[in-house]
Amino acid sequence: MENQTIPDFELPGTGGLTFRPADFRGRALVLYFYPKDNTPGCTVEGQDFRDCHAEFQALGCEVFGISRDGIKSHEGFKAKLGLSFELLSDADETACELFAVIKMKNMYGKKVRGIERSTFLIGRDGRVVLEWRGVKVPDHVHEVLEAVRSLPTP
Repeated sequence: MENQTIPDFELPGTGGLTFRPADFRGRALVLYFYPKDNTPGCTVEGQDFRDCHAEFQALGCEVFGISRDGIKSHEGFKAKLGLSFELLSDADETACELFAVIKMKNMYGKKVRGIERSTFLIGRDGRVVLEWRGVKVPDHVHEVLEAVRSLPTP
């Protein structure tokens, strides 16, 4: 997907947000896809993005977490972790399909469809600058932050 303009789509988000990528043109975006609210890896990843959120914003970059969980689950997860950014619900897998993050995974010996932990950095022009797939949580947020720092300033 790198260097491709992301198509417009719409997802409901926490805080009553209706997310449309076109509404954020002129700002960089980090869209991180995660498997499920209230699971260990997703909790740590959310906390990491929370802890660095002010730095992302200072660089003119918005952060959004995306999973297939519903808004009610997202609101509880956001409150529990004290997240300062919104979570987007992709229950019908619209964005998951656009970004090709749904994969067959092994869970306790069974094959299941699920989100492969992935992050996308979208430039101010709406094009994918970088993508990370099969993300391992430790230090990932710092790698993404460094990539945002390397973007040309507007």
